[in-house]
Amino acid sequence: FFKSILNTYPISGLESINILSIVFVLFALIVFLFSLVASKYTTKPILIIVLLVSSFAAYFMDTYHVVIDTEMIRNTLQTNIDESSDLFSYQLVAYAFFLGILPSFFIYKLKINYRPLKIEILSRIKTLLVSLLVIIIIILSLSKFYTSFFREHKPLRYHANPIYWIYSIGNYINKTINSGPLVLEVIGKDAKFSPEEYKSDKKELLIMVVGEAARANRFSLNGYKRETNPLLKKEDIINFPNMYSCGTSTAVSVPCMFSVYPRSEYTYKKGISTENVIDILNNTKDINVLWRDNNSDSKGVALRVEYQNYKTNKNNTICEDGECRDEGMLVGLDEYIKKHKNEDILIVLHQMGNHGPEYYKRYPKAFEKFTPICKTNQLENCTQEEVSNAYDNAILYTDYFLSKTINFLKPYSKDYHTGLIYMSDHGESLGENGLYLHGMPYLIAPDEQRHIGALMWFGDGEIDISKLKQYSEKRFSQDDLFHTLLGFFEIETDFYNKDKDILNHARKN
Repeated sequence: FFKSILNTYPISGLESINILSIVFVLFALIVFLFSLVASKYTTKPILIIVLLVSSFAAYFMDTYHVVIDTEMIRNTLQTNIDESSDLFSYQLVAYAFFLGILPSFFIYKLKINYRPLKIEILSRIKTLLVSLLVIIIIILSLSKFYTSFFREHKPLRYHANPIYWIYSIGNYINKTINSGPLVLEVIGKDAKFSPEEYKSDKKELLIMVVGEAARANRFSLNGYKRETNPLLKKEDIINFPNMYSCGTSTAVSVPCMFSVYPRSEYTYKKGISTENVIDILNNTKDINVLWRDNNSDSKGVALRVEYQNYKTNKNNTICEDGECRDEGMLVGLDEYIKKHKNEDILIVLHQMGNHGPEYYKRYPKAFEKFTPICKTNQLENCTQEEVSNAYDNAILYTDYFLSKTINFLKPYSKDYHTGLIYMSDHGESLGENGLYLHGMPYLIAPDEQRHIGALMWFGDGEIDISKLKQYSEKRFSQDDLFHTLLGFFEIETDFYNKDKDILNHARKN
């Protein structure tokens, strides 16, 4: 927190007094807040819990320079054991021991002498009043500084530990807990196929690949100096160099990108209480939807469609050293397509992709083209080159996986309108300005976390590729996916907006 303060305000003259005043305001605020909940039965448990959680928060904030906001709380709660193990380190143990367990033990053993209830209440009121008075006097005395501080530098407060994570948990509970049972809003009841005169005899076969943490500027298709897309550049793909995500974390971006709500309107509650485009397609007669997942899960998107977990070797036949490969999700798809012959098919493949921080685990040894690599989850202990090399190798493997998926689709182009849509869920920071991974609040997140890799491929001529390429460099976002999927499957509904359909101006019929 104070490092961020010092990076924002220079230490000179009056500014030194202003910065020093923040110390007293923060101290008084912490005293005030804990005094509100302290009692004979709550003081020790609350302090111990806060110390333990804050030790973990401190580790991730210091190591990856993330902030513990509402969405980070949601990411944490939705993270499974496999993902959590990637973040384990001895440094984390040291933080937990010295900043959490050790002081907690001291508090546990400390004897607290409580006075009679009346005296305790009066003393508590005095403490609360004095703390509040200190805060008010300082802020009013330096009102010009604090007006700027609160209005112009709002993100600074995100770094205050434990104040901000406590606030974030409260905010998360407020946004998540419903006053009553969750009622799912069914949308697209009017969905139907386009009139026959506009509909081709061929059925649709689309594979939607949801990428993971693949930022746009690490694709050589987008001008990156390294050749990270040697196979895709040989295919007649349509690259979208200006595609932006709905969020900076999987827990936000994945449900948002399939949602009817644009990023400006999307909330977690709306997401879980409203059907998505996958539901609309699945509810439409003769459209079959399959979701295969090599990541944590679908974040609620695929709750009502056929779902298969490819994170373990129970389903995934291509696994090594406990890591199951994305290409394993292609195995057996022939049988699924054969089973649903003469029907439209949407297959969603959710990649492990570039899931950090252990990028070196995300690809087979054969794809270790860029060396030396970072072989630890302690990214700050590696050089930026080592981190970049491991990350770029994972992009290289995604290039192979997407190329293999395209070649899987090609034979079906005789009988189906075939297509592939690839869109990463969010980007990734690799040490720029001291930031690692992702999950920063969207408004202050760097471009690296919002600007994502995206491309498409179509196999049979239903889409005018040359026309699509003419406007593919325009700025697009995940908000457009909902309408693009409906358009590809030729679905009419009041929820469809052709102006948001990326393919609308390139469709031949």
